[in-house]
Amino acid sequence: MTKPRRMPKDHPALAEAKRVLEVEAAAILGLIDHLDNSFVDVVELINASNGRVVTMGLGKSGIICKKISATLASTGTPSFFLHPAEAIHGDLGMIVRGDVILAVSNSGETEELVRLLPSIKRIGANLVAITGNPSSTIGKGADFHLSAAISKEACPLGLAPTASTTATLALGDALAMALLLRKGFKEEDFAFLHPGGKLGKRFLWPDSRRRDHRRRPAAAVAAR
Repeated sequence: MTKPRRMPKDHPALAEAKRVLEVEAAAILGLIDHLDNSFVDVVELINASNGRVVTMGLGKSGIICKKISATLASTGTPSFFLHPAEAIHGDLGMIVRGDVILAVSNSGETEELVRLLPSIKRIGANLVAITGNPSSTIGKGADFHLSAAISKEACPLGLAPTASTTATLALGDALAMALLLRKGFKEEDFAFLHPGGKLGKRFLWPDSRRRDHRRRPAAAVAAR
């Protein structure tokens, strides 16, 4: 590993890095004031659902959606990502009545998602929007809206999604952790879903404990 060179504390790169981290940290903290009963309603909706959480978004929002789905699935809430463009061309059949669609769009006007709104309604899935604009087409067309509004992007040009995607990711984590608590998800449930890697080894049970373990993990029951 190359030893870092000594740089002056006022180096432009360091100054910019600090500014970006401050902007993104402020964006996350700013979401606290946006939390209201809609967040609780979404948690209860997903907890009571017999379907899956299907995340949908384009571009950087799509990448954030994949992470949200991965976190949900690993903590007891079945979830997967569906690309809106693929959904328009046939993959909409992956959605069934009872699913909860989590549509992510900072502007709330992503064309491909807007085109899917009537189809999602016809299927009978519930629609939750995460946008930066509750008055947007997607925000108003959803059954529930969660605000991921920010004051500004961390990009010095104000163009690249930076603070907005960070805030959305944090809101997705907050939703997943709230659901984890609501479901009563425990360490043994986590172990059930993570049989491999360091996490699997950490929670690997001895044979005797497995034989004595009478309660099936909540995650296994929820997956039926």
